[in-house]
Amino acid sequence: MMRKIVGLLLLCGLLFAGCGTNQNSPVEKSAGKNKVAIQIDGAATPYYAPLYLAQEKGYFAEEGLDVEFYYASAAEIVKNVAANNVAFGFPNSDPVVIGRANDVPVNIIHTTYQEGLGSVIFKDSSGIKTPQDLKGKTIGITSYGSPNYIQLQVMLEKVGLSINDVDIKIIGTGAIVNALVSDQVDAICFSMLRTYDLRAQGEAVSEFRSEDFMPTQGNVLITSETFRKEHPEICTAFIRALDRAIGYLVDGHVEEGVALAIEKYAPGAKGNEAKIVEIMEKEFVPHLWQSSNTATHGFGYSDLTRYEEYIQLLTDYGLIEKAYPAVDLAVNMEVEK
Repeated sequence: MMRKIVGLLLLCGLLFAGCGTNQNSPVEKSAGKNKVAIQIDGAATPYYAPLYLAQEKGYFAEEGLDVEFYYASAAEIVKNVAANNVAFGFPNSDPVVIGRANDVPVNIIHTTYQEGLGSVIFKDSSGIKTPQDLKGKTIGITSYGSPNYIQLQVMLEKVGLSINDVDIKIIGTGAIVNALVSDQVDAICFSMLRTYDLRAQGEAVSEFRSEDFMPTQGNVLITSETFRKEHPEICTAFIRALDRAIGYLVDGHVEEGVALAIEKYAPGAKGNEAKIVEIMEKEFVPHLWQSSNTATHGFGYSDLTRYEEYIQLLTDYGLIEKAYPAVDLAVNMEVEK
């Protein structure tokens, strides 16, 4: 186990090396607006509808922003935001938390997903009923540096097992779901959204969600410490537009948002509208975009206690060397609604 943890720490060190701030300016004036870019985790998908809606409905423009979308891996996003190559990023939160432990100067300014997406997915025919049943099983992950691998380690430790009690198989993102379907592995540690995909394909599958074992968050809006301090008005303008889009979707417009996202940004999802709407209405509206915290404080609220607990968990399991205050990581900016 220690060999893999050390490997993960070395990987993080390489990913985040040279992430100190530089003299780049990630904002410029364009036709009277502040032109900024955001790097989004992975590739275009209808699940990023709030960002697309804010663009297409003119919410960003009304806030004086001219926003460009780009896509990259979460680790690359953290690097580019820290270096002020782009103003904003929308990665999974795990590399951000780990990056901050390595003194990467980024801040979470909007916890868009109030819960994590990680899940261990398995066929009902596998004989797996409880997390303890994973002992001796082959589990597919995308890499030792993936957030899901971190979550898997914590989940196993929570039920009295360790990573040495399972057989890990590295499988590419595009092949990992099929590896489960074709019985190359007994389970996969991936996104819980794939559970819906598999069931839609007629596969009888179940899952253990990471949220049941640890306080995780999914995608978050990040910026560099420098940009947050020098341009708080741009940060709050972006947040207002994003919140407005989330509110529109939550207020009964998920189907419209999905249709717009597919038409303008993710045409590859065409034909899957009904399934995506179902997922967004069952998961995003009640659990990811909203929580007891957002009911009190508004969309995107960062619960520092949850972040503290997660940071301590990563420290306890040797995934980061030293715990640090959550206030160094997440900032709840004063946003005038």
